[in-house]
Order: sequence, then C-alpha cells, then structure tokens
Amino acid sequence: MATPESIAHYLMRSVRRAVREFALITPGDRIAVGVSGGKDSRVLLELLARGEALSGNGNYELVAIHVETASAGLPDQRPALETWFQTLNIPFEITSLELPATESLPLDCFRCTQLRRKALFRAAVRHGCNKVAYGHHADDAAITTLLSILHKGQIESLAPYREYFGGQLTLIRPLIYVTEAEIRRYARACGWEFPPELECPRKDDARRDKVERFLATFNRREREQIRANLIRLGTARGEETYGKP
Repeated sequence: MATPESIAHYLMRSVRRAVREFALITPGDRIAVGVSGGKDSRVLLELLARGEALSGNGNYELVAIHVETASAGLPDQRPALETWFQTLNIPFEITSLELPATESLPLDCFRCTQLRRKALFRAAVRHGCNKVAYGHHADDAAITTLLSILHKGQIESLAPYREYFGGQLTLIRPLIYVTEAEIRRYARACGWEFPPELECPRKDDARRDKVERFLATFNRREREQIRANLIRLGTARGEETYGKP
C-alpha cells in the first residue's frame, strides 16, 4: 500500500511543474495558504510544507489561514484544524468572517466566497504575505472552463495566478495540474476523515455536478485528454465566474 510520503513525492512533480511554468513561487516569498478544512486545501498545505516546490537553494515561508464561517451558520472547523496546524509546526491564524449588519442569512455561495476571500486577503496582509495559495485542482479548472463555455459562451477558468491591488498580493494555484483522484488518494493514505456534519450544507452545485457526471462517461484516457485541453484553454484566459470558493 502506498504511503503518504510516496504519494506526496509523486504529487510534488505536478506542483513543481506548475510552479515552474507559471512562476508561482519565487525565493523569499511569504505565502498565505487558504485552508477551508477540506481535503484539497489540506493537501496543498502539506505539500508546500515539504519545502520542495522550488528547486535549487531558494526558500519560502508559509502561514496557514482559516476563515471560520460559524458566524454565518456553517460548520465550525476550528477544533480539528488547530490541532493539525500545531502538528505541522506552521504559523497559523483562524480569522472570523466579517458579516455586515445588514447581511441576510443564509449566505449564497457567491457571497460566501466573496466575504471569505476578503477576510483571507486581509489576514495575508497582516502576516506580511505577498502571495495567497488556493487548493483548486485540475478537475476544478477543467469543469470551470466547460461551465463557462456551456453557460456563458466564453472561455473563462481558474487562472494559475492573478495579481490583486496593483501586484501587492498574487493569488496562486499550485495544484492546477494535480487531479482530484490523486488528492483523494493522498487523503486516504493519511487516514483523514471528513464527517458529514462538517461539510458545507450548500456545497452541492447542480451545474458542476452535471458536468462532472458528463466527463465521467468517458474512459480514463479520454478524460485525461479532455481535462488537459480544457486546462490549456482556461489557463490562457482569465479568472472564473463558476469557480469554487
């Protein structure tokens, strides 16, 4: 049975490819890793914590940031994440979601994403970070591109990187070439459990589910080619509308 160490070694090849092709990480970077509590962001943090995303003698620093959403009526991930952050020996902050007094609850997905990003970016600036890393993976990028084509008639996707505030902060996605199946494999090897009560009750997206089921009708080789084509289209264009938070 494959170990977390052996799987991580394999996944780092895809991470380093993305870092190299899009110059996602450079020596001296201080990176805020947005950790929602799900498998994708947790895998991202563990891989970057290995310090192998850069070749040569360059190094970078990490800060884990979790935006708690209990104030918005969503599951509280803090107890489990605090213990995990401490075992990784990585500086971390658990920051609160700022809800305007006039905000209506429950939050829809778009508004929740907007508020979480705002809180994450503010925390990143407080910690002196110049980059923010998200855990979106290859399947996220491919599905987002296809959704944009089908529902908007445009090619938009998850950009591997995007600058904000005149370049003060850069959003990066080091897992852009890592598949969801590979992430699940690592999570299983680590023995991670994600109880249903900690899942976002509004995580299901009918449009994304339909596209995901459609792609699943192709055999493995065809899916790999389709995913690669969609990612290539998307990475040459801009930021998403249909992306996950």
